[in-house]
Amino acid sequence: MKSLQDPVTKLKGVGPKMAANLATLDIQTVGDLLTYYPARYDDFAPTDLTTAKDKQKVTVAGTVMSEPILSRFGYRRNRLSFRVLVDRNVVMVSFFNQPYLKKQVALNDEVTILGKWEAARQQILGTKLVTKAAEGNDELGAIYPANKHVRQSALRKLVKVAFQQYQDVIATLLPIKLRRRYQLMERRDMIRELHFPHDTSTLKAARRTGTYEEFFLFQLRLQATKLANEQVAGNRILYHNDELKAFIKTISFELTKAQKRVVNEICRDLRRPFEMNRLLQGDVGSGKTIVAAIAIYATINAGYQAALMAPTEILAAQHAAKLAKIFTGTPVYIGLLTGSLKPKQHRQLAAGIKDGSINLIIGTHALISDSIEYANLGLAVIDEQHRFGVHQRQLLREKGNRPDVLAMTATPIPRTLAITTYGEMDVSVIDQLPAGRKPIITRWLRNNQEPTALQFLEEQLAAGAQAYVVSPLIEESESLDVKNAEKLHEKLAKYFAKQYTVGLLHGRLDDDEKQRVMKQFQDGDIQVLVATTVIEVGVDNPNATIMMIYDADRFGLAQLHQLRGRVGRGDRQSYCILIADPKNDEGAERMSTMVATTDGFEVAQRDLELRGSGNVLGNKQSGIPDFKIGDPVGDLKILQLARADAEDLLRTPGWDQRDENQPLVLYLRRHQLETHFD
Repeated sequence: MKSLQDPVTKLKGVGPKMAANLATLDIQTVGDLLTYYPARYDDFAPTDLTTAKDKQKVTVAGTVMSEPILSRFGYRRNRLSFRVLVDRNVVMVSFFNQPYLKKQVALNDEVTILGKWEAARQQILGTKLVTKAAEGNDELGAIYPANKHVRQSALRKLVKVAFQQYQDVIATLLPIKLRRRYQLMERRDMIRELHFPHDTSTLKAARRTGTYEEFFLFQLRLQATKLANEQVAGNRILYHNDELKAFIKTISFELTKAQKRVVNEICRDLRRPFEMNRLLQGDVGSGKTIVAAIAIYATINAGYQAALMAPTEILAAQHAAKLAKIFTGTPVYIGLLTGSLKPKQHRQLAAGIKDGSINLIIGTHALISDSIEYANLGLAVIDEQHRFGVHQRQLLREKGNRPDVLAMTATPIPRTLAITTYGEMDVSVIDQLPAGRKPIITRWLRNNQEPTALQFLEEQLAAGAQAYVVSPLIEESESLDVKNAEKLHEKLAKYFAKQYTVGLLHGRLDDDEKQRVMKQFQDGDIQVLVATTVIEVGVDNPNATIMMIYDADRFGLAQLHQLRGRVGRGDRQSYCILIADPKNDEGAERMSTMVATTDGFEVAQRDLELRGSGNVLGNKQSGIPDFKIGDPVGDLKILQLARADAEDLLRTPGWDQRDENQPLVLYLRRHQLETHFD
């Protein structure tokens, strides 16, 4: 029997070589090919040339009225020209450097031309020619993401063959109740219209159906995982409430209302007999660390161990130093576990973790190495969770007896999108900065204003401040005209030679050197720290009040916001100076956004609009797929509906036993999605 799981070699014209080429586009099965949707469509609706503006993109249909003439000029340059009768007007059409078109067009042919209208010459500079005789005329308009291995024409031809051979086995996955509610198409009709649209209205309906289906299947996986987690017995972390309150009173500042709300949400989860799987989201400087510290104390107070996994050794060491101060005088015993420990140190630490004498373990991915056994791990805190893959997070969970998980991120995501994309997690948001925190003043200067920036930097240093200066690259690059850390360090060291010490920090330094440079900066022995984005996460120096970023247009908004968050941690006014000459409107828009707001959630929303969710969230690490049709930002309402519908379906008893839902059940099992009914 035919199946959409059949390899593409089942299709006529697909041999081993073509199969290998298709694999470069992640097309291996017939189903992959049929759901390899066009990226865009050429609009073949005719343009009225009497109202067309000069240089406007136009589409015209007409009859060829003169023999096509190919003229050659210059090296490998040529022009194909002919006249076309459009309505009652004859216009000249010219195609440059496409000599092969001469064989495709002849006198009296009916043609469609896409191109640019030159009003003064009454001429069309053609970009695309379509003849009535062209093979596959019914699929015109679809433009597929192709590469050097697979041409557009080959994709069109193969999709057509696949649909003709397999259309009878395309089962509709969406439940009939949902299709009726939203007036959605059958899956076979949707796939046909996405590849071979009859008109814009049916294409629009097909895209709406495809978007909903894609989001619904994704949300089924997330909601099934969440349901499964809710049913897994976890540890009841029954801490002593009075002792936890006494610990909170020792904190040297008053928690914000947002912090108190989030602490209550987490502590409520700790006491429940099910696994906690919670995402703690908060802007840079919102106080996530102290919230995590309270959760850690509650866990240890109840007799369990806690672990905190950080993405870099610098950040892990800083967490250890900070938490050591917070837990002074408490029965919390900290071990710092990183890959750079000597074998003897590692063995001693591993022994303390195994026998439980060390009850707070802070480290990098070394926490999940085979040599580490925990005595009684009750809570796993994952800092900057988007920097760890799904597999690494899962390994940490498996190290204990299903410990509660608190994942933290300082990459703000608009709340609606966070709830939807992290659908398998409960989301807590600290949406309030500590009282008295002064907003960071951000300025954007052009490269020719660099002397002004350096003069301002010098004035601030004279007043006792310290500064970060960030460069996108470590070494000179021939392909990118950007400042680089080593040259920049050399330049600034010379500029400040008699007055201030300039340090250098980048990812290629060994760990000991990184720690030495950071300590010198935190102790005030280095006044200006030139660095790459290695400082993006976790470097904490309250005396640093200036962040200067060269070639700032090379960074995304989220990264710029993270870098800006390295300053503004003390009582003094802080500044962020962006030096950039953006090459396009999007780069200028990013600079303007940074100047306009210091609210991370506003920055994140703008970043999502400019770059799309995949780039912001990091598809491979967040577990969010690279959607083929849907846009989680532009189609957010559909995404939210799909989430609610997926949850309702999974909570309906016996839904997976109904005949009408069997294609969906089969699809879920075949694609090995985690479902609670398997």
